[in-house]
Amino acid sequence: MAWNEWEQLKAEALHRGNAKMQLNQLADPGGGGGGNPQGDLTVNFPDLAAIGDAAFRLRTRMDRESDHARISSMKAAGGLKSEFAVGKALDHVAERWVDQVQSLLDACAHISNHLDYTKGAHKGDEEHIYGVISSISTLDKGFDEKRGA
Repeated sequence: MAWNEWEQLKAEALHRGNAKMQLNQLADPGGGGGGNPQGDLTVNFPDLAAIGDAAFRLRTRMDRESDHARISSMKAAGGLKSEFAVGKALDHVAERWVDQVQSLLDACAHISNHLDYTKGAHKGDEEHIYGVISSISTLDKGFDEKRGA
């Protein structure tokens, strides 16, 4: 976002008037709070799940198939080392390949595991928030009963 876009958004917000809180959705045009009497706290991250799944699949496939290049390169390097300088260079490339593949495997595992953890953590947070909000509603009902409402 460019600076002028940020300034324009700030000006539009100021023009609209009072600040309003809006949680992860467009405002309901009917003015209601949604159709679900229990609230709408849910954990549903299909995009994150797809990224985590892609990272897991990439890690699995790369782990299995990356050895083809390593084995072929090391075999060729071994045959070329004694008579050609390119053999030593190819051996170096094969060693670097192993390091780079391991970095990629670690990154994919980290992404996949972190997204799984994040989904579980957010689900726990949302359940806690729902419990707190529900207890406030129960408390409000008690006050309403005392007032005779």
